[in-house]
Amino acid sequence: MEINKKEGRYNRIYIQLENLLIKSNNREARMATAISVLHHKLEYFFWTGFYMLINGELTVQMYQGPVACQILEKNRGVCWAAINNKKTIIVEDVSDFSGHIACDSRSKSEIAIPFINNEGYIIGVLDVDSNLHASFDQTDARWLGKILELINS
Repeated sequence: MEINKKEGRYNRIYIQLENLLIKSNNREARMATAISVLHHKLEYFFWTGFYMLINGELTVQMYQGPVACQILEKNRGVCWAAINNKKTIIVEDVSDFSGHIACDSRSKSEIAIPFINNEGYIIGVLDVDSNLHASFDQTDARWLGKILELINS
């Protein structure tokens, strides 16, 4: 997607989420709503969801898209890389990412953003896959990070 179009789309999504998320203080409800909006408004989002740290494991929570891996192998894959490195990871071609976990063979590119609570601790990761190569860039990283902050506000 062309950068200006992507910026505009994210801006509209952010405004929509601001209006929707103010209605609930329940984090899970806010997460589910954000996932639904993102997944249905951005056509290159093939799988959109949260993996949360539960008892030291990354366990799938709410998501949109094909069936997900329930628990991700520890310290392997894009999601664990985002958590272990404490930063957003963008993978243009998942076949080039050593240790990639293929929950669905149609996934071609991926972005994973650490989900940080209000106390500053990583509690999980927002994971988005695309069935197209090189779908994600710094525009996605910046806006998805802002949306995670909005969920916590």
